[in-house]
Amino acid sequence: MTRSLLVATLGALALACGSSDPNKQDPGSIPFEPHRPSTGGSTEVTPYTGSDADVLAAQLTYPTGLDVHRKLVMRTCSGTNGVCHNQKEYPDLHTAGTFVAAIGAPCNVQSGNWNGVFDRCERLGDRFRFAEQSFREIEIGWFELVPGETPALDPKGNRPDSGTVGLHLYVHDPVPVEQDRLYVTGTFIRNFIDDQGNVQTLAFASYKTNWWVLDDRRHLFAEVNENQRDAVESLVASGIVQGDQNRNGVYGARTGTSVPLINPGKPEQSYLVARLRGTMDATTIPGTRMPLANQPPNVPDMLALMCFIEGLDPASTQWNLSSAIDYNKCSYSANPAALSLAGSGVTWSGRVLPLLQSNCGGCHGGSSPQAGLDLLSGTSHDIYLRVLKASTQKPGLNLIQPGSLDKSYLYLKLTADGSITGSRMPINPLNGNASLPEADIKSIEDWIFLSGAQEN
Repeated sequence: MTRSLLVATLGALALACGSSDPNKQDPGSIPFEPHRPSTGGSTEVTPYTGSDADVLAAQLTYPTGLDVHRKLVMRTCSGTNGVCHNQKEYPDLHTAGTFVAAIGAPCNVQSGNWNGVFDRCERLGDRFRFAEQSFREIEIGWFELVPGETPALDPKGNRPDSGTVGLHLYVHDPVPVEQDRLYVTGTFIRNFIDDQGNVQTLAFASYKTNWWVLDDRRHLFAEVNENQRDAVESLVASGIVQGDQNRNGVYGARTGTSVPLINPGKPEQSYLVARLRGTMDATTIPGTRMPLANQPPNVPDMLALMCFIEGLDPASTQWNLSSAIDYNKCSYSANPAALSLAGSGVTWSGRVLPLLQSNCGGCHGGSSPQAGLDLLSGTSHDIYLRVLKASTQKPGLNLIQPGSLDKSYLYLKLTADGSITGSRMPINPLNGNASLPEADIKSIEDWIFLSGAQEN
């Protein structure tokens, strides 16, 4: 009897749970049509059938943009998780999607050493004015916050200078006020595009304090007292856009020659290419030459990259990496050897210097070159004179001793001679691997021994 009652009860519960509520309404279907950008279809091209070995090698290894990313960009720039351009440095290039996003994207937008910014990467700066004054807004060139509390200042005595603790603001035009010191509100202004596509103006930050107008009246100084530190730090954290970020007096965006990371149809005007070459339009690119820790691209590598960029439609806003690269029509296929980052022959300027810069410039360049040896800045002659000087590791040997391999410490480092101090060079800081290809070492050897390390 008890068992029958239990079964009946469970059956009733099951029916109750399965029954529908007569008062419950059907919510109906929820329409959802996600916006997915079209990448377009892949394209076929007439293959290159000429005899140039470099073009044939590039066409075989890099038939599409996907291959350029997977086999060249990832290997050279983003091969290790969390290192360099793999989810660490701008631009992130570790996926095909992020590589496509670099097309037309601005360059040098992340913070870092201001002297590593290229003029043609600078953006229009935010603008500034005093809220209580009637002069027009002035573009901000750059700013610097010297931390701490501003000391007591006096217009007739202790005046601020460029090193005084406080906020320093450098602007494009002279500030048209008569006073040298004003207690006013500094207002920071930016343009933005709203969701309707209209350009709007936004006063995104302000700071009220004693402002000084110094020097040629393009240098503004804001006092920072103890109770103002949080306010001024929040102001700096708001991300003020600087029109002269590298502080050289050139407002890059005003020149009308700005370039993106990858410029569709224009490899020579692509910052990514310039970082590999070290120059753009005969102008040296500031900062360390890329890649920093990997073997630089060879001729087929560079040809593939240049032809890929040249084939991108500048009128488009979406690109399909699976489309074939047209080496047959690519202008660089006519003379791919000219793309060599390592040069040719056994001359200093034509071969040895490009070899050293492309393989060693990542460490021996920039503001703090390893062992004090800068292989990037200055003229070819400047660098030539540097490599004739004594080694810092072996002061008894010159880096290069014309006509003598066993007395040229740079050559001994390249060949892992038993007399060297430290590791063989060049070295990959990520995995410790080192050494140049034998053909490159042979070129340096011939230059030192056969040509007497002449500057030619």
